[in-house]
Amino acid sequence: MESEKKPSAISDVGAWAMNVVSSVGIIMANKQLMSNNGYAFSFASTLTGFHFAVTALVGLVSNATGYSASKHVPMWELLWFSVVANMSITGMNFSLMLNSVGFYQISKLSMIPVVCVMEWILHNKHYSREVKMSVVVVVVGVGVCTVTDVKVNLKGFMCACLAVLSTSLQQISIGSLQKKYSIGSFELLSKTAPIQALFLLILGPFVDYYLSDKLITSYKMSSGAVLCILLSCSLAVFCNVSQYLCIGRFSAVSFQILGHMKTVCVLTLGWLLFDSELTFKNIMGMIIAVVGMVIYSWAVEAEKQSNAKTFPHAKNSLTEEEIRLLKDGVEKSPLKNVELGEAQG
Repeated sequence: MESEKKPSAISDVGAWAMNVVSSVGIIMANKQLMSNNGYAFSFASTLTGFHFAVTALVGLVSNATGYSASKHVPMWELLWFSVVANMSITGMNFSLMLNSVGFYQISKLSMIPVVCVMEWILHNKHYSREVKMSVVVVVVGVGVCTVTDVKVNLKGFMCACLAVLSTSLQQISIGSLQKKYSIGSFELLSKTAPIQALFLLILGPFVDYYLSDKLITSYKMSSGAVLCILLSCSLAVFCNVSQYLCIGRFSAVSFQILGHMKTVCVLTLGWLLFDSELTFKNIMGMIIAVVGMVIYSWAVEAEKQSNAKTFPHAKNSLTEEEIRLLKDGVEKSPLKNVELGEAQG
């Protein structure tokens, strides 16, 4: 039994590590690509379209070579999911443009409680007091180290609400679709990525024009920018795969907690690599956030152990109930004589 748990624990850590490393890496690559001090490529939605196009290509090659098997998922489910996912991306971009950075960070922090409420409504999922407490500590910690000025307007507030709701629904749907159709994380991603890429590559340039007042056709591409885009797309493959992998293995709430861990990493790396200012307030916020993450890990593990202790008894009683029902069914079944006819004769 322990030998089964060990590989599982190693693969869980691997999924977390892949997501953290690829996410932080892509943020750093995009910062170089999109900042005015870098290559000033200010077309975020189109860049995300490139990300999903490369991810779709990797999925196509994987299916063609037999590395992964394609399972059936109804097209309407894939289209619905892709629309929600692209609304999340577009909503986030508009929220960042129309609101202050402080309110944008608050909207991101609100995703954890929104995901909790959505999972309770959609899946009747309940959380222990310890998990709720740890989530509050993480939100407070990240809020302290990231939220500065808070300015909001009606349009920005509506976009933020759309972004939060669609992102939360998308992350919950990833886990739901994997369980519903018994499909792996990479197989699901390889089905949704082409649809998302198509939407974003068609609509992305228009969204970017509205946000930046610049056309992508007018951008002068350099060899450095191309290399940065290729690096960003390569990291996006790992980032997308690990996102589906993490949510499939754990939960949307755990993935949000991981996202705030990445925020702490980005702030630290920004200070180390880009000479970003790191104040006492930032440091205190990061410490509080890390403490909250440790409490969350402990709370989730304690919940698992508690469920593991009660599950065997539930399983045994369920099995006995099933056996009793089967016996009753055989005794009362009109097909009994037909099924046992050969033995009687």
